[in-house]
Amino acid sequence: MANNKFDIYIVGLGGQGVLTIGEIIADAAFNKGIPVNFFPTKGMSQRGGFVRAQLRMGRDEPGPSIPAKGADLVISMERSESLKAVRYLKPGADFLLYGLVWAPTAVMLGKAPYPTLAEVWTEIEKAHGKVAYLDPKTLPEYKEKKVRDNIYVLGAVMAETGLKNIFTPEDIIAAVNERWPKGAEENLFAFQAGLKASVYRNMPQNT
Repeated sequence: MANNKFDIYIVGLGGQGVLTIGEIIADAAFNKGIPVNFFPTKGMSQRGGFVRAQLRMGRDEPGPSIPAKGADLVISMERSESLKAVRYLKPGADFLLYGLVWAPTAVMLGKAPYPTLAEVWTEIEKAHGKVAYLDPKTLPEYKEKKVRDNIYVLGAVMAETGLKNIFTPEDIIAAVNERWPKGAEENLFAFQAGLKASVYRNMPQNT
C-alpha cells in the first residue's frame, strides 16, 4: 500500500461538518481496502469552536499525529483557522482553502484583528504549499436551500488535489450515499457542483 500513503489535516469550526469530511474519506478508504486511521479532535463540537481532524492512509501502524510538514493535503473550512494548519503542510502539497469568514466576537467588536486572505495566502506560500482557493460565495442552492458546505468542498478537493490519485469521484459518492441514503440526490448535486467549481490558483482580487 506504499502508493496509497497519504496524510490529510483538516481544520474548521464546529457546525461545518469538518469531522464528517474525514469520516467520508475514511469510509471510502475502507471500502477500497486501504488501511486508514482517523483521529478527530474530541470535545469541540460546539458551534463555532475550533475543530481539527487528522486522517492517515496506507500505513499499518501510523502515529496518532501528523508531524510538522507531514501532511500531503490540508483542507481548511475557515480562513483564520488556516493559520493553525499551515505548519503541518508538506512542502509542495495542496492546501484547499474554503474562504469562509467566521469572525469571533472580539473581532466584531474591533478588539482583535482578523487575517486577510492575502495574509493567509502568503503564509501558505511561505510553507511552499500550493493554494487552491474556493470562494464560499459560489456555494450553490438545491431547491432554494444552500447545500452542505462540506460535500461541496469535498467535490473541489477531488477535482483539485492529490486525493484524486487515490479515489475516483464515484468512490466518494458511494461513501456519501452510505451515510445519507435519504439525501442522495441533494448530496450528489453538491458534490458534482464542487467538482466543477471554479478554484483559484492565484489570489483573487476584491475578496
